[in-house]
Amino acid sequence: MNAALVLTVIGPDRPGLVEALAQTVASHGANWLESRLAHLSGHFAGMVRVSVPSDRAEELAAALGALEDLRVLVETAGSTRESDDRALVLELLGQDRPGIVREVSSALAARGVNVEELETSCSPAPMSGETLFRARARLRLPRDTPEGELREALEKLGDELMVDVQFDDEGK
Repeated sequence: MNAALVLTVIGPDRPGLVEALAQTVASHGANWLESRLAHLSGHFAGMVRVSVPSDRAEELAAALGALEDLRVLVETAGSTRESDDRALVLELLGQDRPGIVREVSSALAARGVNVEELETSCSPAPMSGETLFRARARLRLPRDTPEGELREALEKLGDELMVDVQFDDEGK
């Protein structure tokens, strides 16, 4: 039987970190299933989901803990059951200012919406050079959350925050 583990990794970025992580996973009979990895301000950070023979899970966790320059947190993965909740993609674009993520995430949480993925960035606007904030989130709406009401609330919030709000059904 296999155990599913989620690894959270962080450390100063340098060439070879992904290889060291992948080598450690493979050498313990584990299978790398999915990951999100990034370079952020000189650091390497990410999450990896692996499947490992149950009798080797502790050995893998110990080996990951011994990796040079990386801190690795190992957690047993939760259920991956399919949900009948609806998926929606939310995109935001506007002039950067503190509090955008807080305001949007509060509106989502108040409606029981789960943020499954969130990617944000700041970059200079092409003509003015002002800082633009961009966000893309994959959301999971509970069956009883009216999608139209959520869209309306986020569009209103977008007006207040002066950001453009766009929605897409996940399948489109």
